Amino acid sequence: MDSFLQNGPGLQNGLGSEETREAAETSVAGEDSFSEPVPAQIVAELDRYIISQGDAKRAVAIALRNRWRRMRVPEGMREEITPKNIIMIGPTGVGKTEISRRLAKLAGAPFVKVEASKFTEVGYVGRDVESIIRDLVEISFSIEKKEAAQRVQAESEKMAEESLLDSLLPKTPHDVHESSEEHSSESGDETSSTREKLRAMLREGRLEERMVDIETQKTVSTHLEILGPPGFGEVEGQLKDMFSNMMPKSKEQRTVRVREARELLIAEAQEGLIDHDETGRLAVSRAEQSGIVFIDEIDKICAGVASQKGPDVSREGVQRDLLPLVEGSTVSTKYGSLKTDHILFIASGAFHQSRPSDLMPEFQGRFPIRVELQSLSAEHFQRILTEPRTALVKQYVALMKTEGVTLVFEDDAIAEIASMTAEVNTISDNIGARRLHTLLEKVLEDLSFNANELNGQTVTITKQYVREHLADLVGDADLARFIL
Repeated sequence: MDSFLQNGPGLQNGLGSEETREAAETSVAGEDSFSEPVPAQIVAELDRYIISQGDAKRAVAIALRNRWRRMRVPEGMREEITPKNIIMIGPTGVGKTEISRRLAKLAGAPFVKVEASKFTEVGYVGRDVESIIRDLVEISFSIEKKEAAQRVQAESEKMAEESLLDSLLPKTPHDVHESSEEHSSESGDETSSTREKLRAMLREGRLEERMVDIETQKTVSTHLEILGPPGFGEVEGQLKDMFSNMMPKSKEQRTVRVREARELLIAEAQEGLIDHDETGRLAVSRAEQSGIVFIDEIDKICAGVASQKGPDVSREGVQRDLLPLVEGSTVSTKYGSLKTDHILFIASGAFHQSRPSDLMPEFQGRFPIRVELQSLSAEHFQRILTEPRTALVKQYVALMKTEGVTLVFEDDAIAEIASMTAEVNTISDNIGARRLHTLLEKVLEDLSFNANELNGQTVTITKQYVREHLADLVGDADLARFIL
């Protein structure tokens, strides 16, 4: 299935997040959506959020375009064309994860980020590598369900409106037991007229704050923690579903405002209209054809690291366990079996204490494209602060605006913050652009604390202001190491 390429969401706007689930929530159509992901357009869109790293952007843009091309070759050839997986090599904080996350949003593709160091060889304590694919399918299901809900939105709104009118205009005993056809007809006409008046008021928003009694499906949550051997994840999911289905379904009466009742009734109507079995099948297909798995800290499972830090507990074992997924295997999920042959795997690592050649030869062979990301300079930090659509400076300006404070950054102040960031990264651990968060918070600490008392004022951040607030941090190497 190439819905994400032919008729799916397309390019995305929005903020990134550390939670993988949020990637699913934001995979809906954006203002800049297009059906054909031309590499130059993909790179241009990535440039709006990520500074520098042109080689990495080109690599992922080509990978995405090749997916679009693959879905248009003859079917016999299509199955033979596999993704060219990518290894990104570079220090922390230079944009490796963000490039992958943004790429998934642009494509509306299921995306999951995992750390290789959290997995261990089967037989040791740790997560089973197949849980990566199950997480990917769950995210794919969330995307498909969201799109299915949008398709039945109009019908569910109509059903919710009728339910609200039933609650606002309940039938009286007289309406139910009236036996005379003439009286029944007159009563019916009067009720219909009242109902239409209420409908008009409801649509005009005049009843939003009225309290109403509604009947909704009672939800019973089952919190189960089932322990089992490695590979038990699929059985665990089936057991949880079985126990959930065994719980008795019942209705509950709730008294809420009309605006809240409408949301509850729409959500309930959508649940009834969505074909969950078909959504599950589409989710598996979507994950198979357009899923992206980002494996971070791949350098931590190299034999080179193991030899320096004691016995190889399971580092090469993790590579051996990951290898079938990357090569192409079948994984059982709660929605059906999934083949991993056409999932795009992007691995990344700093490789400070090891080299990509320290990976198993078979594992290296499954990542034919290697991209080296460059360390960031003061010039890059200055651009990061101002150019991206959701740049840090713009975020702080928006935050202060909520307190009625107009925050203004002078150009030389931004340049000074960038310069000091590069300096601290030099004398301490280099954590890339993440250092900007630390320094900006330090610069604006007093203002953030007292902002509620400065309503209506304009605060200008100058170069001197920055130096005064960061002098201790930059001047004391020990302090700089202590404060991240």
